[in-house]
Amino acid sequence: MKALEAENLHVSVAGRLILKGVDLALEKGKVHALMGPNGSGKSTLAFALAGHPEYPIHQGRILLSGEEITHLPPDQRAKRGLFLAFQYPPEVEGVRLRELMRLACGDQGQGFCDFMERYPQAVRRLHMEDLAERELNVGFSGGEKKRSELLQAWLLRPKVALLDEPDSGVDVDGVRVIADTIRELADSGTAVLVITHYPRVLEYVPPARVFVLEEGRISQEGGPELARAIEKKGFKVVKG
Repeated sequence: MKALEAENLHVSVAGRLILKGVDLALEKGKVHALMGPNGSGKSTLAFALAGHPEYPIHQGRILLSGEEITHLPPDQRAKRGLFLAFQYPPEVEGVRLRELMRLACGDQGQGFCDFMERYPQAVRRLHMEDLAERELNVGFSGGEKKRSELLQAWLLRPKVALLDEPDSGVDVDGVRVIADTIRELADSGTAVLVITHYPRVLEYVPPARVFVLEEGRISQEGGPELARAIEKKGFKVVKG
């Protein structure tokens, strides 16, 4: 079952066309990978799918569980089950991680008692005992910020999770924790898209499908063997 579909997406940034006809489909309960060289448009695609106003869609459409969301604002996409974990998670002073998640989970229909049971579980799962009562990402290391993003996804269990370089700035032990969390998300029914330019995390959670984005278009598709080939030979060599 397709959880998310992008059809012929053309997206610009600051007046420059970056995506030039992207077609992509994510399956429910599966892990997918989006790979590509630096500057190929991977983060642009993530922001466009999430509805960032500075990444306008000029052509094409986006479907979430069969519903077109192309022109919905970001908050409406999120309420319908689309989650974006940032490549560079922002620090938000004055907003504690626990309170943010209590409100977000409540907005998704989770009861207070359920949240009070699940939040400590998520904290333990992501090894964030020392960070659970802190302000959102304030003073966190790069790896801690990435675990904070995964904690949010673990609690919300969205239909689709777009994870922009979830393993960047993360040590080996942290990568394993993140990979295990990604696997749990997929097992719970979430369609996961891991956006990366090198397949370190994919060694621990092999994707069902790999997409390669180059020069604004999907240039290749394949299974986990494609990610391994890219690791050994690079994008251009594999393509040739």
